[in-house]
Amino acid sequence: MSARKTRTGQGSNSAQVRLYNERIVLQALRRFGEASKADLARAAGLTNNAIGTITAYLGAAGLVVELGKKREGQRGQPATMLALAPEGAYSIGVRIDRVGCETVCVDFGGHILASRSHDTLLPPPKDMLAAVAGDIKSIEREIGPERWERLAGIGLAQPYHLGSWLRELELPASSFRLWDDFDFCAALEAETGIPVFLENDGNAAAIAELFYGHGRALSDFVYLFIGGAVGGGVVLDGDCLRGGHGNAGDFAMMPVPASTLPSVPRPQRSFDVLLTRTSLAGLKRHLRWHGHAVDTLAEIGDLFRRAPRPVAFDEWIDDAVAAFVPAILATTATLDVDHVILEGDLDCGLIEAIVERLAAALAAATPESVAAPTVLDGSFRARAGALGAATLPLFFNFSPRSSILTGTAPMFREFRDYAVRA
Repeated sequence: MSARKTRTGQGSNSAQVRLYNERIVLQALRRFGEASKADLARAAGLTNNAIGTITAYLGAAGLVVELGKKREGQRGQPATMLALAPEGAYSIGVRIDRVGCETVCVDFGGHILASRSHDTLLPPPKDMLAAVAGDIKSIEREIGPERWERLAGIGLAQPYHLGSWLRELELPASSFRLWDDFDFCAALEAETGIPVFLENDGNAAAIAELFYGHGRALSDFVYLFIGGAVGGGVVLDGDCLRGGHGNAGDFAMMPVPASTLPSVPRPQRSFDVLLTRTSLAGLKRHLRWHGHAVDTLAEIGDLFRRAPRPVAFDEWIDDAVAAFVPAILATTATLDVDHVILEGDLDCGLIEAIVERLAAALAAATPESVAAPTVLDGSFRARAGALGAATLPLFFNFSPRSSILTGTAPMFREFRDYAVRA
Protein backbone atom coordinates (compact mmCIF):
# COMPACT_ATOMS: atom_id res chain seq x y z
CA MET A 1 0.00 0.00 0.00
CA SER A 2 1.36 3.39 -0.87
CA ALA A 3 2.24 5.80 1.92
CA ARG A 4 -0.81 7.37 3.57
CA LYS A 5 -1.49 9.46 6.64
CA THR A 6 -2.48 7.17 9.50
CA ARG A 7 -4.02 7.62 12.90
CA THR A 8 -1.89 6.82 15.90
CA GLY A 9 -4.57 6.96 18.60
CA GLN A 10 -5.62 3.87 20.49
CA GLY A 11 -9.04 2.50 21.21
CA SER A 12 -12.28 2.98 19.35
CA ASN A 13 -14.76 5.81 19.02
CA SER A 14 -18.34 5.73 17.78
CA ALA A 15 -17.39 6.71 14.22
CA GLN A 16 -14.86 3.87 13.99
CA VAL A 17 -17.34 1.35 15.39
CA ARG A 18 -20.00 2.54 12.96
CA LEU A 19 -17.62 2.21 10.01
CA TYR A 20 -16.54 -1.24 11.15
CA ASN A 21 -20.17 -2.39 11.45
CA GLU A 22 -20.96 -1.05 7.99
CA ARG A 23 -18.12 -3.09 6.59
CA ILE A 24 -19.26 -6.18 8.48
CA VAL A 25 -22.59 -5.83 6.70
CA LEU A 26 -20.89 -5.45 3.31
CA GLN A 27 -18.78 -8.53 4.02
CA ALA A 28 -21.87 -10.54 5.01
CA LEU A 29 -23.64 -9.56 1.79
CA ARG A 30 -20.59 -10.54 -0.21
CA ARG A 31 -20.58 -13.96 1.44
CA PHE A 32 -24.33 -14.59 1.33
CA GLY A 33 -24.94 -13.18 -2.15
CA GLU A 34 -28.29 -11.92 -0.91
CA ALA A 35 -29.71 -11.63 2.59
CA SER A 36 -32.53 -10.15 4.63
CA LYS A 37 -32.00 -7.64 7.40
CA ALA A 38 -32.64 -10.45 9.88
CA ASP A 39 -29.89 -12.53 8.25
CA LEU A 40 -27.50 -9.58 8.48
CA ALA A 41 -28.39 -8.90 12.12
CA ARG A 42 -27.54 -12.49 13.03
CA ALA A 43 -24.31 -12.46 11.02
CA ALA A 44 -23.11 -9.12 12.40
CA GLY A 45 -24.37 -9.59 15.96
CA LEU A 46 -26.30 -6.32 15.79
CA THR A 47 -29.88 -5.33 16.55
CA ASN A 48 -32.49 -5.12 13.81
CA ASN A 49 -32.68 -1.34 14.33
CA ALA A 50 -28.91 -0.96 13.89
CA ILE A 51 -29.02 -3.07 10.72
CA GLY A 52 -31.89 -0.98 9.40
CA THR A 53 -29.89 2.21 9.89
CA ILE A 54 -26.75 0.75 8.32
CA THR A 55 -28.49 -0.74 5.27
CA ALA A 56 -30.39 2.50 4.68
CA TYR A 57 -27.10 4.40 4.69
CA LEU A 58 -25.37 1.90 2.43
CA GLY A 59 -28.34 1.98 0.07
CA ALA A 60 -28.19 5.78 -0.11
CA ALA A 61 -24.46 5.51 -0.83
CA GLY A 62 -25.22 3.24 -3.79
CA LEU A 63 -23.43 0.21 -2.36
CA VAL A 64 -26.48 -1.95 -1.52
CA VAL A 65 -29.66 -2.62 -3.50
CA GLU A 66 -33.02 -4.18 -2.70
CA LEU A 67 -33.88 -7.30 -4.71
CA GLY A 68 -37.51 -7.54 -3.71
CA LYS A 69 -39.57 -9.53 -1.22
CA LYS A 70 -38.97 -13.15 -0.30
CA ARG A 71 -40.85 -15.26 2.23
CA GLU A 72 -38.27 -16.87 4.52
CA GLY A 73 -40.68 -19.18 6.36
CA GLN A 74 -44.33 -19.99 6.65
CA ARG A 75 -45.21 -17.11 8.98
CA GLY A 76 -44.94 -13.35 8.99
CA GLN A 77 -44.41 -10.77 6.30
CA PRO A 78 -42.07 -11.45 3.36
CA ALA A 79 -38.55 -10.15 3.99
CA THR A 80 -36.86 -7.59 1.77
CA MET A 81 -33.74 -9.19 0.30
CA LEU A 82 -30.59 -7.09 -0.07
CA ALA A 83 -27.42 -7.51 -2.15
CA LEU A 84 -24.29 -5.61 -3.06
CA ALA A 85 -24.76 -3.19 -5.94
CA PRO A 86 -22.24 -4.14 -8.65
CA GLU A 87 -22.30 -0.54 -9.89
CA GLY A 88 -21.63 0.80 -6.39
CA ALA A 89 -17.87 1.00 -6.88
CA TYR A 90 -15.24 0.31 -9.51
CA SER A 91 -11.54 -0.37 -9.36
CA ILE A 92 -8.51 -0.66 -11.62
CA GLY A 93 -6.02 -3.47 -11.09
CA VAL A 94 -2.48 -3.60 -12.49
CA ARG A 95 -0.55 -6.86 -12.18
CA ILE A 96 3.12 -6.62 -13.09
CA ASP A 97 5.08 -9.84 -13.46
CA ARG A 98 8.56 -10.58 -14.75
CA VAL A 99 7.12 -11.88 -18.01
CA GLY A 100 4.06 -9.71 -18.54
CA CYS A 101 1.59 -7.12 -17.35
CA GLU A 102 -2.22 -7.03 -17.18
CA THR A 103 -4.53 -4.12 -16.36
CA VAL A 104 -8.23 -4.71 -15.62
CA CYS A 105 -11.29 -2.80 -14.43
CA VAL A 106 -13.75 -4.53 -12.10
CA ASP A 107 -17.04 -3.58 -10.49
CA PHE A 108 -18.04 -4.02 -6.84
CA GLY A 109 -19.11 -7.60 -7.55
CA GLY A 110 -15.71 -8.57 -8.93
CA HIS A 111 -16.79 -8.77 -12.57
CA ILE A 112 -14.06 -7.80 -15.04
CA LEU A 113 -15.40 -5.09 -17.35
CA ALA A 114 -12.28 -4.28 -19.37
CA SER A 115 -8.72 -5.54 -19.67
CA ARG A 116 -5.43 -4.82 -21.40
CA SER A 117 -2.33 -7.03 -21.38
CA HIS A 118 1.30 -7.14 -22.53
CA ASP A 119 2.96 -10.57 -22.80
CA THR A 120 6.63 -9.69 -22.86
CA LEU A 121 9.70 -9.67 -20.66
CA LEU A 122 9.43 -6.77 -18.25
CA PRO A 123 10.83 -3.63 -19.91
CA PRO A 124 12.57 -0.77 -18.06
CA PRO A 125 10.22 0.81 -15.49
CA LYS A 126 9.67 4.09 -17.34
CA ASP A 127 8.58 2.20 -20.46
CA MET A 128 6.25 0.06 -18.37
CA LEU A 129 4.83 3.17 -16.70
CA ALA A 130 3.96 4.71 -20.06
CA ALA A 131 2.30 1.49 -21.23
CA VAL A 132 0.23 1.06 -18.04
CA ALA A 133 -0.83 4.71 -17.95
CA GLY A 134 -1.93 4.39 -21.57
CA ASP A 135 -3.93 1.25 -20.76
CA ILE A 136 -5.67 3.00 -17.85
CA LYS A 137 -6.62 5.94 -20.06
CA SER A 138 -7.97 3.52 -22.65
CA ILE A 139 -10.06 1.70 -20.02
CA GLU A 140 -11.37 5.04 -18.71
CA ARG A 141 -12.71 5.82 -22.17
CA GLU A 142 -14.19 2.34 -22.50
CA ILE A 143 -16.18 2.26 -19.25
CA GLY A 144 -17.40 5.87 -19.44
CA PRO A 145 -17.43 8.87 -17.07
CA GLU A 146 -20.29 7.75 -14.80
CA ARG A 147 -18.48 4.59 -13.78
CA TRP A 148 -15.14 6.38 -13.59
CA GLU A 149 -16.56 8.83 -11.02
CA ARG A 150 -17.11 5.89 -8.68
CA LEU A 151 -13.55 4.61 -9.00
CA ALA A 152 -12.17 3.55 -5.60
CA GLY A 153 -8.56 3.63 -6.76
CA ILE A 154 -5.86 1.66 -8.56
CA GLY A 155 -4.47 -1.57 -7.13
CA LEU A 156 -0.90 -2.51 -8.02
CA ALA A 157 0.34 -6.08 -7.56
CA GLN A 158 3.97 -6.88 -8.27
CA PRO A 159 6.80 -8.99 -6.86
CA TYR A 160 8.71 -6.88 -4.35
CA HIS A 161 12.17 -7.95 -5.53
CA LEU A 162 11.98 -8.06 -9.30
CA GLY A 163 15.77 -7.98 -9.66
CA SER A 164 16.34 -11.04 -7.47
CA TRP A 165 16.44 -14.79 -8.17
CA LEU A 166 17.06 -14.26 -11.87
CA ARG A 167 19.40 -17.27 -12.07
CA GLU A 168 16.72 -19.62 -10.76
CA LEU A 169 14.14 -18.09 -13.12
CA GLU A 170 16.58 -18.01 -16.07
CA LEU A 171 15.94 -14.33 -16.78
CA PRO A 172 18.37 -11.62 -17.95
CA ALA A 173 19.56 -9.03 -15.44
CA SER A 174 19.72 -6.12 -17.90
CA SER A 175 16.37 -4.39 -17.34
CA PHE A 176 15.29 -6.13 -14.13
CA ARG A 177 18.00 -4.49 -12.01
CA LEU A 178 16.53 -1.08 -12.88
CA TRP A 179 13.38 -1.99 -10.95
CA ASP A 180 15.14 -2.40 -7.61
CA ASP A 181 15.42 1.36 -7.03
CA PHE A 182 12.27 2.51 -8.88
CA ASP A 183 9.08 3.26 -6.92
CA PHE A 184 6.53 2.25 -9.54
CA CYS A 185 3.63 2.79 -7.12
CA ALA A 186 4.50 6.45 -6.49
CA ALA A 187 5.24 7.03 -10.17
CA LEU A 188 1.89 5.56 -11.24
CA GLU A 189 0.03 7.66 -8.68
CA ALA A 190 1.80 10.81 -9.88
CA GLU A 191 1.15 9.93 -13.53
CA THR A 192 -2.59 9.22 -13.11
CA GLY A 193 -3.53 11.42 -10.15
CA ILE A 194 -5.41 8.43 -8.67
CA PRO A 195 -4.64 6.79 -5.29
CA VAL A 196 -2.62 3.60 -5.78
CA PHE A 197 -2.72 0.66 -3.35
CA LEU A 198 0.37 -1.56 -3.47
CA GLU A 199 0.74 -5.20 -2.43
CA ASN A 200 3.04 -7.97 -3.49
CA ASP A 201 1.42 -10.16 -6.10
CA GLY A 202 0.98 -13.13 -3.77
CA ASN A 203 -0.92 -11.14 -1.16
CA ALA A 204 -3.04 -9.51 -3.84
CA ALA A 205 -4.10 -12.86 -5.31
CA ALA A 206 -4.87 -14.12 -1.79
CA ILE A 207 -7.08 -11.07 -1.23
CA ALA A 208 -8.97 -11.83 -4.46
CA GLU A 209 -9.58 -15.35 -3.14
CA LEU A 210 -10.72 -13.89 0.18
CA PHE A 211 -13.05 -11.36 -1.41
CA TYR A 212 -14.56 -13.32 -4.30
CA GLY A 213 -13.50 -16.97 -4.02
CA HIS A 214 -13.23 -19.53 -1.21
CA GLY A 215 -12.92 -16.65 1.27
CA ARG A 216 -16.68 -16.19 1.10
CA ALA A 217 -16.88 -19.31 3.27
CA LEU A 218 -13.41 -19.38 4.89
CA SER A 219 -11.80 -16.77 7.14
CA ASP A 220 -8.47 -18.59 7.57
CA PHE A 221 -6.35 -20.17 4.85
CA VAL A 222 -2.90 -20.40 3.29
CA TYR A 223 -2.81 -19.36 -0.37
CA LEU A 224 -0.20 -20.53 -2.88
CA PHE A 225 0.13 -19.33 -6.47
CA ILE A 226 2.23 -21.12 -9.08
CA GLY A 227 3.32 -18.76 -11.84
CA GLY A 228 6.58 -17.76 -13.44
CA ALA A 229 7.74 -17.70 -9.83
CA VAL A 230 5.85 -18.86 -6.71
CA GLY A 231 3.79 -16.47 -4.61
CA GLY A 232 1.37 -16.71 -1.77
CA GLY A 233 -0.40 -15.12 1.12
CA VAL A 234 -1.82 -15.92 4.55
CA VAL A 235 -5.40 -15.03 5.50
CA LEU A 236 -6.22 -15.04 9.20
CA ASP A 237 -9.56 -13.98 10.68
CA GLY A 238 -10.67 -12.52 7.37
CA ASP A 239 -7.65 -10.27 6.89
CA CYS A 240 -4.47 -10.70 4.88
CA LEU A 241 -1.35 -11.01 7.02
CA ARG A 242 1.23 -8.48 5.87
CA GLY A 243 4.22 -8.84 8.22
CA GLY A 244 6.86 -6.30 9.13
CA HIS A 245 7.88 -5.63 5.51
CA GLY A 246 4.57 -6.37 3.81
CA ASN A 247 5.96 -9.67 2.60
CA ALA A 248 4.29 -12.26 4.84
CA GLY A 249 3.48 -15.42 2.94
CA ASP A 250 6.63 -15.23 0.81
CA PHE A 251 6.60 -18.98 0.24
CA ALA A 252 9.07 -18.73 -2.63
CA MET A 253 11.84 -18.35 -0.07
CA MET A 254 10.81 -21.31 2.11
CA PRO A 255 13.85 -23.62 2.55
CA VAL A 256 13.34 -27.11 1.14
CA PRO A 257 15.65 -30.05 0.32
CA ALA A 258 17.40 -29.95 -3.05
CA SER A 259 15.62 -31.48 -6.03
CA THR A 260 16.72 -34.80 -7.50
CA LEU A 261 15.67 -33.80 -11.02
CA PRO A 262 18.65 -33.55 -13.38
CA SER A 263 17.27 -30.34 -14.90
CA VAL A 264 17.41 -28.32 -11.68
CA PRO A 265 20.54 -26.25 -10.98
CA ARG A 266 22.37 -27.24 -7.83
CA PRO A 267 21.66 -24.87 -4.93
CA GLN A 268 24.38 -22.49 -3.78
CA ARG A 269 23.56 -23.31 -0.12
CA SER A 270 23.04 -26.46 1.88
CA PHE A 271 19.32 -26.24 0.98
CA ASP A 272 17.20 -25.02 -1.89
CA VAL A 273 14.15 -22.71 -1.90
CA LEU A 274 10.59 -23.52 -2.94
CA LEU A 275 10.88 -21.16 -5.91
CA THR A 276 13.39 -23.41 -7.67
CA ARG A 277 11.31 -26.56 -7.46
CA THR A 278 7.70 -25.41 -7.89
CA SER A 279 7.59 -22.47 -10.31
CA LEU A 280 6.45 -22.71 -13.92
CA ALA A 281 9.95 -21.52 -14.83
CA GLY A 282 11.20 -24.78 -13.31
CA LEU A 283 8.59 -26.76 -15.22
CA LYS A 284 9.63 -25.09 -18.48
CA ARG A 285 13.28 -25.87 -17.72
CA HIS A 286 12.49 -29.55 -17.10
CA LEU A 287 10.42 -29.85 -20.27
CA ARG A 288 13.27 -28.37 -22.28
CA TRP A 289 15.72 -30.79 -20.64
CA HIS A 290 13.51 -33.57 -22.05
CA GLY A 291 13.70 -31.99 -25.50
CA HIS A 292 10.31 -30.27 -25.58
CA ALA A 293 10.69 -26.82 -27.14
CA VAL A 294 8.26 -24.75 -25.05
CA ASP A 295 8.37 -21.04 -24.43
CA THR A 296 4.88 -19.76 -23.64
CA LEU A 297 2.21 -20.88 -21.17
CA ALA A 298 -0.03 -21.78 -24.10
CA GLU A 299 2.62 -24.16 -25.44
CA ILE A 300 2.97 -25.79 -22.02
CA GLY A 301 -0.80 -26.21 -21.85
CA ASP A 302 -0.99 -27.75 -25.31
CA LEU A 303 1.80 -30.18 -24.42
CA PHE A 304 0.10 -31.16 -21.15
CA ARG A 305 -3.13 -32.03 -23.01
CA ARG A 306 -1.28 -34.26 -25.48
CA ALA A 307 -2.04 -37.98 -25.34
CA PRO A 308 -0.02 -39.66 -24.10
CA ARG A 309 1.18 -36.95 -21.73
CA PRO A 310 4.96 -36.52 -21.73
CA VAL A 311 6.59 -38.17 -18.72
CA ALA A 312 8.38 -34.91 -17.89
CA PHE A 313 5.16 -33.51 -16.45
CA ASP A 314 4.70 -36.34 -13.95
CA GLU A 315 8.35 -36.11 -12.92
CA TRP A 316 8.05 -32.39 -12.28
CA ILE A 317 4.69 -32.64 -10.48
CA ASP A 318 6.05 -35.32 -8.12
CA ASP A 319 9.11 -33.18 -7.39
CA ALA A 320 7.01 -30.05 -6.83
CA VAL A 321 4.65 -31.90 -4.48
CA ALA A 322 7.62 -33.29 -2.53
CA ALA A 323 8.82 -29.71 -2.04
CA PHE A 324 5.40 -28.34 -1.13
CA VAL A 325 4.71 -30.91 1.60
CA PRO A 326 7.31 -29.84 4.21
CA ALA A 327 6.70 -26.16 3.48
CA ILE A 328 2.93 -26.52 3.94
CA LEU A 329 3.17 -28.71 7.03
CA ALA A 330 5.52 -26.21 8.68
CA THR A 331 3.23 -23.32 7.80
CA THR A 332 -0.05 -24.90 8.87
CA ALA A 333 1.48 -26.17 12.10
CA THR A 334 2.73 -22.67 12.93
CA LEU A 335 -0.49 -20.85 12.01
CA ASP A 336 -3.01 -23.56 12.99
CA VAL A 337 -4.77 -23.20 9.62
CA ASP A 338 -6.87 -26.03 8.17
CA HIS A 339 -7.09 -25.05 4.50
CA VAL A 340 -4.56 -24.57 1.72
CA ILE A 341 -5.67 -23.03 -1.58
CA LEU A 342 -3.51 -23.73 -4.62
CA GLU A 343 -3.79 -21.57 -7.73
CA GLY A 344 -1.79 -21.27 -10.92
CA ASP A 345 -1.34 -19.45 -14.20
CA LEU A 346 -2.29 -22.49 -16.31
CA ASP A 347 -5.82 -23.65 -17.08
CA CYS A 348 -5.08 -26.99 -18.73
CA GLY A 349 -5.55 -29.49 -15.89
CA LEU A 350 -2.05 -29.14 -14.46
CA ILE A 351 -3.12 -27.36 -11.27
CA GLU A 352 -5.88 -29.89 -10.67
CA ALA A 353 -3.30 -32.69 -10.97
CA ILE A 354 -1.03 -30.98 -8.44
CA VAL A 355 -3.94 -30.43 -6.03
CA GLU A 356 -4.90 -34.11 -6.18
CA ARG A 357 -1.37 -35.42 -5.59
CA LEU A 358 -0.62 -32.81 -2.96
CA ALA A 359 -3.72 -33.73 -0.94
CA ALA A 360 -2.70 -37.38 -0.96
CA ALA A 361 0.92 -36.59 -0.08
CA LEU A 362 -0.08 -34.34 2.83
CA ALA A 363 -2.45 -37.00 4.18
CA ALA A 364 0.40 -39.53 4.11
CA ALA A 365 2.99 -37.18 5.65
CA THR A 366 0.94 -35.45 8.36
CA PRO A 367 2.20 -36.36 11.85
CA GLU A 368 0.17 -38.42 14.28
CA SER A 369 -2.71 -36.62 16.08
CA VAL A 370 -2.64 -33.79 13.53
CA ALA A 371 -5.34 -33.38 10.88
CA ALA A 372 -4.03 -33.03 7.35
CA PRO A 373 -4.87 -29.64 5.84
CA THR A 374 -7.58 -29.61 3.20
CA VAL A 375 -6.23 -28.64 -0.22
CA LEU A 376 -8.59 -26.62 -2.43
CA ASP A 377 -8.30 -25.63 -6.06
CA GLY A 378 -8.14 -21.86 -6.54
CA SER A 379 -10.90 -19.86 -8.17
CA PHE A 380 -9.35 -17.61 -10.80
CA ARG A 381 -6.29 -19.17 -12.48
CA ALA A 382 -4.32 -16.68 -14.61
CA ARG A 383 -6.72 -13.86 -13.71
CA ALA A 384 -5.97 -14.16 -9.97
CA GLY A 385 -3.13 -11.62 -9.95
CA ALA A 386 -4.94 -8.92 -11.94
CA LEU A 387 -8.22 -9.47 -10.09
CA GLY A 388 -6.28 -9.37 -6.83
CA ALA A 389 -4.74 -6.05 -7.80
CA ALA A 390 -8.16 -4.64 -8.64
CA THR A 391 -9.54 -5.94 -5.34
CA LEU A 392 -7.02 -3.95 -3.28
CA PRO A 393 -8.82 -0.56 -3.34
CA LEU A 394 -12.13 -2.29 -2.60
CA PHE A 395 -10.58 -4.37 0.18
CA PHE A 396 -8.93 -1.44 1.93
CA ASN A 397 -11.96 0.82 1.52
CA PHE A 398 -14.77 -1.63 2.30
CA SER A 399 -13.55 -4.62 4.38
CA PRO A 400 -13.84 -4.92 8.19
CA ARG A 401 -10.19 -4.86 9.23
CA SER A 402 -9.32 -4.70 12.93
CA SER A 403 -7.15 -1.61 12.40
CA ILE A 404 -10.35 0.39 11.91
CA LEU A 405 -11.30 -0.16 15.54
CA THR A 406 -7.86 0.70 16.91
CA GLY A 407 -7.62 3.92 14.91
CA THR A 408 -4.53 2.77 13.01
CA ALA A 409 -6.21 2.20 9.64
CA PRO A 410 -4.78 4.32 6.82
CA MET A 411 -6.94 7.27 5.83
CA PHE A 412 -7.96 7.41 2.19
CA ARG A 413 -9.84 9.96 0.16
CA GLU A 414 -13.62 10.09 0.52
CA PHE A 415 -15.52 7.80 -1.80
CA ARG A 416 -18.61 9.79 -2.69
CA ASP A 417 -20.80 10.14 0.39
CA TYR A 418 -19.51 6.79 1.69
CA ALA A 419 -16.55 8.40 3.42
CA VAL A 420 -13.75 6.24 4.79
CA ARG A 421 -13.84 7.80 8.21
CA ALA A 422 -11.40 5.58 10.10
